[in-house]
This record gives sequence, structure tokens and C-alpha cells, in this order.
Amino acid sequence: MEQPKTAWAALASSRFLVSSWPWRSYAYLLSSVPFGAVTIVLLMAAAGLSLLLSPLIIGIMMLMAFPLAGTLIGVVERWRVRLMIPGGVRSPHAVIPPGFTVRARLTFRRREQASVRALGYGLLLGVFVWPLSAMFAGISATALVLSLGAPWIAAHEEMGMGPWTLDTAGEGWLFLVLFAPPFYVVSSYILGALAGAEAELAKALLGPREDELRRNVAELRRSRLDLVDAFETERARIERHLHDGVQQRLVGLTMTLGLAELDLPQGEGRRLVIKAHAEAEAALADLREAVRGIHPRVLVDHGLEAAVREVADRSPLPVSVRMALPGRLPTPIEAAAYFVVSEALGNVAKHAQATRCEVEGWIAGDRLVVAITDDGIGGASFEDKQGTGLTGLVTRLDALGGTLDLSSPPGGPTRLRMECPCRLDD
Repeated sequence: MEQPKTAWAALASSRFLVSSWPWRSYAYLLSSVPFGAVTIVLLMAAAGLSLLLSPLIIGIMMLMAFPLAGTLIGVVERWRVRLMIPGGVRSPHAVIPPGFTVRARLTFRRREQASVRALGYGLLLGVFVWPLSAMFAGISATALVLSLGAPWIAAHEEMGMGPWTLDTAGEGWLFLVLFAPPFYVVSSYILGALAGAEAELAKALLGPREDELRRNVAELRRSRLDLVDAFETERARIERHLHDGVQQRLVGLTMTLGLAELDLPQGEGRRLVIKAHAEAEAALADLREAVRGIHPRVLVDHGLEAAVREVADRSPLPVSVRMALPGRLPTPIEAAAYFVVSEALGNVAKHAQATRCEVEGWIAGDRLVVAITDDGIGGASFEDKQGTGLTGLVTRLDALGGTLDLSSPPGGPTRLRMECPCRLDD
């Protein structure tokens, strides 16, 4: 049987009294007492000290930093509320992008509305909530403990319980049997409702709101886009270093070896120079291929369609390209689409046993769609141990708000479809 996820669902259940929920309610309400008392004492002490030091700059800084106390209160209370809301309450705080200093992080948290709301909840907890919890849960717990101990207490000394006076063990047992069960039933429902209300108050003030959820999603996406931009910047830096540094040195080396080959007479020395010249030219060709794969110059200079046609021309099997793009797209989107096409054509050539392949690209609404289809044997998947190399591209597209779908039934055809927004600020 599925366990209730809230106090209200538990109260409506026929198994409430024999479940753990009455004891959860007692634990939640009684734990409010020390947490609430400590919270109000610390807040009053901090406020008094801040006012005392207000003529000094440190006093003003302490007053300004008060919302940070709300952040700490929120952490503790979201942990404690799991007694009544097993799934917990999500944090409303935005994700702080990496690279912030400690001071910037504290300033960011201090200015958040969630921190101020948590501080307000701390004041409610310290002024109103814990005294009510102490009164209701304290009286109920005391009455239950005395009822359970009535036979032992009445056997040793006279015991007054409301209008009754118990002075024998038999009277204590009679009181236990007649009073404790109905009191437990009534008090459990009352305390369950009170604890549920307190948990809902905590959820309302300490949980995320719709605008904060949207902001958190936007912050997360922005940070992931920053990572994508940093990745592209590093790609471009490596490409420049290889193109303008290492490649030029290899070109100079091949020219020097070529001149040496012309000047040397026939013999073992000339044969070694010829061999070194061939190896240098092969290394230069490999480097150019690697540079093209790291950050293709044609993509930067002429855009996605020209880059796709170039990679299709290098493919060992016939590839038809039909691209209908109105103009240039943001650099991260063009790069993601290019590497999807490049990886897909490489996989087709290695594993698909295809005779032809088609690459199509178009704009559907506000999204770029690129599809690669081949007539191979099919059976491809993202989890293929032979490695499609597309798993990283799935993560990359997800950061851009895009998707990558693969349809490859046994026997083919295989169709890889990429969709991505045409804008990065959607």
C-alpha cells in the first residue's frame, strides 16, 4: 500500500492511528520548541548587538546581513519538515554560477526574496509557532505519559488526574484502560492537523515559487550556455595554436626537407631524407584533418551549410545535401549542428554498410532541424558499445535547449534527427 505523502493524506487514511504519522506529528511539534526558542534568542541577540554597534560600520553591516540568517533557518527547517513531508521541500534559492567569490555569493544570497521570507518564517517560528507547539504537544505528551504510568504511580502514592484521585494500582489500571485510548485517538488527530498546518506554513514560506522556479531554470541554462561558450572558445584557441603555430612549423619542415632532398646526392642519406619528407607531409595532412575537426574554418567563415557540404564531400560514400537556411545562426548552434552531421557521417561510413546518405536541414518555426538518413543495416543506438560518439552531443544539445533522436530499426534505414532553438535566449 502506498504511503501517504502529506499529513492531510495520512489523516484521511483509515490506518492513521496505527501508522507512524501520530508519532511524526509529536516529533515535529516537540522539535519546534528547541528550534524556535534558539532561533528567537539568537535573532534577538543579533538584533540587539547590531543596534548597539549601529554607530559603527560593523553594526550596519550586521543589520544588512540579517537575510543571511534566513538562509540558514531555511536550510534547517527544510530538513526538519521532512518529518511531515517525506519528499521534502525544494530550495527556492537560485543556482549561483561558478566563479563567484565568497563575498559575491553572500551578496547574491542576501538580496534574494527567498532569504527574506525564510527570515520571516524564523520570526514566526520563534514568536508564535513554538509556544503553540509546546502547549498542545506538551500537554498531550504529558497526559499520555501520566496515563501510561498511572498504575505504578497510584500504587505508591496518591495521584490526582483532573476530577479523579487515584490511590491504588487497580484504580490506575482502570484509568489507563478507560482514559488513555480515547485521549490518544483525539489528541493524535488534533496534533496531526496542527503539525500538518505548521508544515504547510513552512512549505509556503520556505519552498520555491513559480517565478523563482523559472528564474532557477533560466540561471541553470545560462550557466550551461556559459560552459558551452567556454568550450567553443577553447576549441578556437586550440585551432589557432595548431593552425598558426604547429602547422606552420610542419610546413617549414617539409619545405626544408624538400630542399635537402634536391641537394643531396644519391645514397642512404638522401633515402632517409626522402622518407622523413614523406612522414612530415603525412603528419601535416593528419594535423590539418585534426584542425578541421576541432574548429572547422569553413564553419566560421561561411556558415553551417558550407561546412556540411564540405564534410559531405570528404565522405567515402555518396551524400546528398539539402539545406534551406535563411542565414547565419548563433555560433554554438551552428557548431552543434555541424558536429552532429560530422559524427553521423563518420558513423555511417564505419558501421552502417550503407550505399548512400542524405543530409537535410531546415527551419521549422523557431527551431533548426537537421536530419541524417542512410540506407544501411540499422540497429544503431546511443548505447552501442562500438561507440556512436553522439552521447556527448546529446548533452551539448540539451544545454542549448535542443534534442537528438535516433531511429534505427534492424535492417534500416537509420535516421538521426536533431532539433535546436534558433535563439539562445528563449
